[in-house]
Amino acid sequence: MLDPLFRRMTGSKPIHIIGGGLAGSEAAWQVAEAGHGVVLHEMRPVRGTDAHHSQDLAELVCSNSFRSDDANGNAVGLLHQEMRSLGSLILRAGDAHQVPAGGALAVDRDGFAAAVTAALEAHPNVTIAREEIDGLPPAHWDQVIVATGPLTSPALAEAIAGLTGAESLAFFDAIAPIVHRDSIDMGKAWFQSRYDKAGPGGTGADYLNCPMDREQYDTFIQALIAGEKTSFKEWEASTPYFDGCLPIEVMAERGPETLRHGPMKPVGLTNPHDPTVKACAIVQLRQDNALGTLFNMVGFQTKLKHAEQIRVFRTIPGLENAEFARLGGLHRNTYLDSPRLLDATLRLKAEPRLRFAGQITGCEGYVESAAIGLMAGRYAVAERESRTLAPLPQTTALGALIAHITGGHLAAEEEAGKPRSFQPMNVNFGLFTPLERMPRNETGKRLRGPEKAALKKRALTDRARADLAAWMSGEAPRAAAE
Repeated sequence: MLDPLFRRMTGSKPIHIIGGGLAGSEAAWQVAEAGHGVVLHEMRPVRGTDAHHSQDLAELVCSNSFRSDDANGNAVGLLHQEMRSLGSLILRAGDAHQVPAGGALAVDRDGFAAAVTAALEAHPNVTIAREEIDGLPPAHWDQVIVATGPLTSPALAEAIAGLTGAESLAFFDAIAPIVHRDSIDMGKAWFQSRYDKAGPGGTGADYLNCPMDREQYDTFIQALIAGEKTSFKEWEASTPYFDGCLPIEVMAERGPETLRHGPMKPVGLTNPHDPTVKACAIVQLRQDNALGTLFNMVGFQTKLKHAEQIRVFRTIPGLENAEFARLGGLHRNTYLDSPRLLDATLRLKAEPRLRFAGQITGCEGYVESAAIGLMAGRYAVAERESRTLAPLPQTTALGALIAHITGGHLAAEEEAGKPRSFQPMNVNFGLFTPLERMPRNETGKRLRGPEKAALKKRALTDRARADLAAWMSGEAPRAAAE
């Protein structure tokens, strides 16, 4: 094994990282730059995947875009900035290999992956081991970061499932859209649980309800069926649908009344805006995070293309101006029930020597995966040095993302038949601690519409920068915006 070599070089055991994607590469860089030995285990080319085409680390497999680079008005752009300030290898390589993409950070795939690979191969504290880890890591590896992504090898996934319980890993991910609460028209929607029933921790008014009359419903069903849909990738095609997570358009194809007797049934609900009129169908949204800023469209997992989702779902009364924190999907994925299984530093509670990073923790997107890798590496370094790393404030993009993964969601309801509440998520402003007061313009006037949204985002990003700077300097961050 490589451990004796590293003990001679660094005086301590190396930190082992399994998986050479964006999260694993970023974690390795953070550990190595802190002066500690790291062994990065990557199974390619010994074992390939259906998605990868090269042997390079940090290969981009489905897009070359890191999305918006606007650090003042976009949560992922803010995340870029925070990662740059913390010495991210992924952002350094992305900036060096940027290609024109307007306000987005898009990169040359080959140049980007080659740069990350070269940087890690050249680092004196890094050894890259081209091998598959086909089970739980050896017991003498005292610190391990598992960053194996959505295509975790079956043998390793089976070993993790054996350690955590088979129900703790999702292998086919049904995602419903999530809407920002403040973009829902409460002149049309209302809070009420069906039959006013208060479930565990509920009040009897736990769902947002959007009513449809017969004409609106029929038009909606036709749009669902006719809407352009994404196709399965080759390796997903053999995975069957589960009846509990059928795409909503598949249900609609089974008959025009199917949804009225399923997730859109109108029974047990009364519209306070028009109490004498019975709705033909009702779309329900359920609170999705502990802050109450995000609401999940119940039963609306879908394979509609993203542009089609926005077009069709904005025909629902109350959602005409909906802003989506996440759009729906259905695809092959492997991720943990992280809020139940991981501690605040991403360690597995059942076996703390194992720390997880990247998409397997339940984040979505290249940047988010790399960001979790960055923090996993820093947590591992702090543990190796027997010191405690202060929690990131949830006012920052990094802190908000980690808080969601490790517990910022709603606890799963215990009632039979209720779906799991934790699902993969991109970074978005709905995960941030809300502002104490909404910003006003220079005259002190309250704003509405696009001007209000822009000023709010600027206030959130200004607060985030200040709080991250305070965290980095070891000062106590402010709890909320002034």
